[in-house]
Amino acid sequence: MAGTALAATAHAPSFAVDVSAQRITLCGMPLKLTRREYLLLKTLLVKPQRICSRELLLDVAWGTEAESGDRTVDTHIKTLRAKLKAVRPDLELIETHRGLGYSIAA
Repeated sequence: MAGTALAATAHAPSFAVDVSAQRITLCGMPLKLTRREYLLLKTLLVKPQRICSRELLLDVAWGTEAESGDRTVDTHIKTLRAKLKAVRPDLELIETHRGLGYSIAA
């Protein structure tokens, strides 16, 4: 299945993304993600040091279905953080950049 998985990056070594199965693991543990949580996390993992705006994340996860605003993204990020904390309670893996968006912690 070459080309179906994104390798863990230098900045997010604990994550593995299997694009074909739409699964993400953290420290070898599969995360139980909704479709939108998967899309949000995958987007953040593509370039861990890049700050993704709420608008970008809204567009990626909801596309033309987006009837909500920035707070929808915030709510899903909060839920996603809880799921990541369940696996790695010692780490804050998603950083908030006030007024800018979110990124994966370096």
